[in-house]
Amino acid sequence: MGKDVIVACDFSSKKEVFEFLDLFTEEKPYVKIGMELFYGAGPEIVKEIKKRGHKIFLDLKLHDIPNTVMKSMAVLSSLDVDMTNLHAAGTIPMMEAALKGLTREDGTRPLLIAVTQLTSTSQEQMTQDLLINEPIDKVVMHYADNARKAGLDGIVCSPLEAAKVKECCGQNFITVTPGVRFADGDVGDQKRIMTPAQAKLNGSDYIVVGRPVTKAENPVEAYRRCVREFVD
Repeated sequence: MGKDVIVACDFSSKKEVFEFLDLFTEEKPYVKIGMELFYGAGPEIVKEIKKRGHKIFLDLKLHDIPNTVMKSMAVLSSLDVDMTNLHAAGTIPMMEAALKGLTREDGTRPLLIAVTQLTSTSQEQMTQDLLINEPIDKVVMHYADNARKAGLDGIVCSPLEAAKVKECCGQNFITVTPGVRFADGDVGDQKRIMTPAQAKLNGSDYIVVGRPVTKAENPVEAYRRCVREFVD
């Protein structure tokens, strides 16, 4: 399985995202469109970025009753994204319904991955705020196994957990890991992080990198540095 760097385009407007993407004259980075941009610019932004030749990870983290998620995934599938996601906490029936909705009439579909625990969540927060008393890595593995049982392609997890996910769910089970920062960069609000090189060694298939690229003095070079450290 090839590795790739996904750039989190966490912008609020069409103008901002295209100003950023216009910086790339040679590469066509795989991009993540999250809630901020999708809600601000609408579904058309997905179609426009796709026309430019970029692969798209649509990061909306669906979590609702199975029927609602199934119908919503059918809509997202029509946007021709390459990957999308949901919350594993929605249970196996919800994930199975999502997969059904995402699959087109010809049998094709985007990759579907599940969010286990957000990289901004600490053990203390999980215990106090969510009343989940199990160790965070045990919870992540349980959610990952549920996603596997539901037929999903992989999960979003911390890079610290990628190797364990592979052990639990198999080498072909995809790990998409945010929480990646350069060794000499600002960690921001992330709690569980690794560098691109460390994430590669730990079994990540895709890394999601936002501010270290989008807020860099030279975003193109920052992106290329990620590729050098993670892919090459």
